[in-house]
Amino acid sequence: MNDVLVETYEAALPEYERLRDAAVAHTNALLAPSGLNIHHVTGRVKRPLSLADKLLRKPGQYHTLDEVTDLVAVRVITYFESDVATVSRLVEQAFDVDWEHSIDKSKMHDPDRFGYMGVHYVVRPRPDGTDGSAVPDRQFEIQIRSILQHAWAEIEHDLGYKNRAAVPREVSRRFYRLAGLLEMADEEFMTLHRLSQHYASTLPERVRDTPDSVFIDAQSLTFMMEMPPVRTLDEQVAGALNVLLLTGWPDPERPQRLATLLQYVGVNSVGALQKELRRHGSEIVAFAAELMPRLRDVWFPVGGVRPGTSVVHFALMRACANPSLNPQEIVQALDLSSVRATAHLVDTVRATYAEVTRSRAG
Repeated sequence: MNDVLVETYEAALPEYERLRDAAVAHTNALLAPSGLNIHHVTGRVKRPLSLADKLLRKPGQYHTLDEVTDLVAVRVITYFESDVATVSRLVEQAFDVDWEHSIDKSKMHDPDRFGYMGVHYVVRPRPDGTDGSAVPDRQFEIQIRSILQHAWAEIEHDLGYKNRAAVPREVSRRFYRLAGLLEMADEEFMTLHRLSQHYASTLPERVRDTPDSVFIDAQSLTFMMEMPPVRTLDEQVAGALNVLLLTGWPDPERPQRLATLLQYVGVNSVGALQKELRRHGSEIVAFAAELMPRLRDVWFPVGGVRPGTSVVHFALMRACANPSLNPQEIVQALDLSSVRATAHLVDTVRATYAEVTRSRAG
C-alpha cells in the first residue's frame, strides 16, 4: 500500500508543484494589503522519500494522498511574534480551515517550554471562490512563525530534539535557559517595534514644540528633509544650479548617513540643526552653488539635487571651519570614497570654502 501511494505521489508531483506555486502567490497577495513587514513567504513540496518515511513511521494511518495533509506547505515567517496572530486571522478569513488537523503549537507546551511554537493550518480554497484565488482545489498546510520561533525550530530539529523526552538530562537545563532568553527576546523586539512606531507618530509634535529635545537620527532626519528650513534651503540650492530637487529619490540610507555626518560635526539635536541652518542659510546656498559645479561627477549623474543637500553643505562648512575633524570620516559618512580620491575631494571642498569665505568677507 505504501509503495502504491509513493508511486502515485511521484506521478502527481508536477500537480503538487503547481499547487505550491499558486499557494505561495496567493498567500503573498493576501498579506500585501495588511502592511505587515513579513520576513519571507516560502513554499515546499514533500519529497517522495520523506513521504515514504512518514508512511513507515505511521503504518495504516494513511490510505489516500488526500489524507496526508502536509504534501504541500507554505511557510510565513514574521519579524514579530504579535504578527503571527494577525497573519492567522487573515488565513482564517481567506480559506476553509480543517480545524481537526490545524494546531496552535504555542498552546501545546508547558509554561517552561518555548519549544516549537507557531501556528499550523490545513486549508483549502473556498468552493465558492470568495477568496479570489487561482489555487487548485486541494488542501495544503500554512505554517506561521516568528523569526525567533523559526530559528528555535530549525536548530532544535537539527539537533534531533523534537520532544522533551529526547533531550538528555544534562542539557535540558540549558534548553530551558535558552527558551526563556528567546521568549524574552521575542517580547523585547515587539516592545522595540512599538516604541519605534510611537517615536515616529509623536515626532512632528515634538519637533514643533520641543525641538532641542529631539536627537538627530535617521527618523528625525527623514522628517526634517521634508520640512523648512531643510526643504527650503534644498530648493534654493536646486534653483541656484537650475536643476530639479529630487524629492522622490529612493535612497533609504541617506537619512542615516546625514545623521552620522551631523553627529560627527557636533550637531546632535533637531533644534540645534534648525538654528544653524537659519543662521547660515545664505552662506550654505552660496557655498553649495559654488562647490557642486566643481564636483559634478559626484552629484550630476542622478539628474538633480537630492534632499538634504543643504545639510551636507552645512556639515562640510562646519568641518572646514574645524581643522581637527578628520576629512576621511566626512567622506565615509557621505559614502563618496568610490567616486573620487579622498585627497582631491578634501582639497576641492577646502579651496571652495576659502574662496566663498573671502568673497563674503570682502
